[in-house]
Amino acid sequence: MKPGKELLFLALGGSAEIGMNVNLYGCDGKWLMVDLGMTFGANEYPGTELVFADLDFIEERKADLIGIVLTHAHEDHIGAAPYFAEELGVPLYATPFTAKLVNEKLEEAGAHVELNVIDHLDRFELGPFGIRYVPLAHSIAEGNALVIDTPYGNIFHTGDWKLDDAPLVGTPATQAELTAIGDDGVLAMVCDSTNVFNPNASGSEGEVRTALIDEVKRHTGRRVVVTTFASNVARLQTLGEVALASHRKLCVAGRSLDRIIRVAKTCGYLSDMPQIIDFETAMSLPRGEVLVLATGGQGEPRAALGRISEGNHQIALEAGDVVLFSSRQIPGNEVAIGRIQNRLAERDITIVTDRQAEIHVSGHPGRPELEALYSWIRPEILVPVHGEVRHMKEQARLGKACGIPKSVFQQNGDLVRLAPGKPGKISEVRAGRLILDGDIISAANGEAIVMRRRLAQNGVVIVVIDGKGRVQVEGLGLPLDEDYADFTAEAREDVAAAVAKLKGGQRHDRDVISEAARLAARRAAKRWSGKQPQVKVILPEG
Repeated sequence: MKPGKELLFLALGGSAEIGMNVNLYGCDGKWLMVDLGMTFGANEYPGTELVFADLDFIEERKADLIGIVLTHAHEDHIGAAPYFAEELGVPLYATPFTAKLVNEKLEEAGAHVELNVIDHLDRFELGPFGIRYVPLAHSIAEGNALVIDTPYGNIFHTGDWKLDDAPLVGTPATQAELTAIGDDGVLAMVCDSTNVFNPNASGSEGEVRTALIDEVKRHTGRRVVVTTFASNVARLQTLGEVALASHRKLCVAGRSLDRIIRVAKTCGYLSDMPQIIDFETAMSLPRGEVLVLATGGQGEPRAALGRISEGNHQIALEAGDVVLFSSRQIPGNEVAIGRIQNRLAERDITIVTDRQAEIHVSGHPGRPELEALYSWIRPEILVPVHGEVRHMKEQARLGKACGIPKSVFQQNGDLVRLAPGKPGKISEVRAGRLILDGDIISAANGEAIVMRRRLAQNGVVIVVIDGKGRVQVEGLGLPLDEDYADFTAEAREDVAAAVAKLKGGQRHDRDVISEAARLAARRAAKRWSGKQPQVKVILPEG
């Protein structure tokens, strides 16, 4: 559909889920995209690396798409750009830090996309939309909200945000500046729901700096490793200051950290970061004179911390050394993180998390921050996004309790009209998931993934029947072990018997032979193992 004389909102990703943010605004015949993110592969998609929103809706209407505006540089907001931006064929818009990271991704992918760097806070126009960036604190440099003005009213799109009086990196908009936006009139506020259940404010990066300095100083004479999100430039600034305050040299372990530090410095951040020493120098120093910043706090097995925990890294830890987890556990990573922590604990390495010391704060707003922003922006409509259903429903309730007149609950694929008239869902469009599987992008629930799940659950049996009717049976993934040889022998007999029972023309019908063999082998596997494996029958050609 083509937007008419109206203002529409459509999430293709990031609503009723956390991650993979892709939002569309429609107005006067044109579409504007805000963010183009991805998420990482999960157990439900075995063997995959990345998960994307299905962009089929906007790909079919890309002639009406006028641009993609990126709020900040987290992967769940920019990660799909190298895979889809060129095909969409419209310019990208981003602030300098985000633009540099996106440009590197585009170059690595060989994608040719116009990338416009917005190095100011002035309004710019894309078709019927006027847009300006509004800096807000977040766990990355240059987190931004957007004010999007249209003929039908203004949108305040928060992006990912928090309130922080001491952010260490960047200068967020003040209460007065945000109140002025509300004074101009805001039709709808499209708002981050991630931490709506947190009754407390998210906390300040300045508080984390104090806590980290105190914690590192506690471990005199011990080698200390700190792991955090590589993209958290403010935390990297904090850790540089921690190294100086604790009289330790700073060492960095992890390519993503190296990249973020390099890009941040080219954008004017981390200018007073202490000199970084190499691994050899770090290992030659007395244990209490080095602070190591490492990737891998989410349990990634090949990241620096995972290899350090295995003893397979140039940075070596001994009993009594310390690892500080200055990050939160992303849901789904608990087992992987626990595996690394258990390996460290087995070696008598001390582990400190944010449950023991105030060494991490969230980049998303708790209830007091949401309530404050509501009172400054004063929208007519609240549209919760960036959360699971429970988060978004709760934010709608909170907004109502705070006096916001209207709210719209929507999920990926719900087409919402914000104006004119009563705001609400008017239809549904296709909104699914795609996966990066090896080098191929395909449907998340396509045949390959469905079969992979079945194989993982029940294993596979392969039946080969040669031109003389001899049968060979092999099984993979069946829990038989000592009984395996007896199973294959019996399965061979069952398959041969099933094929021998075929009569007349059935004996020459490849499909009939294959199905008879398949069922016989599967029944044998069920008798022996209780499993119902996939069965592949191979017949001679011709």
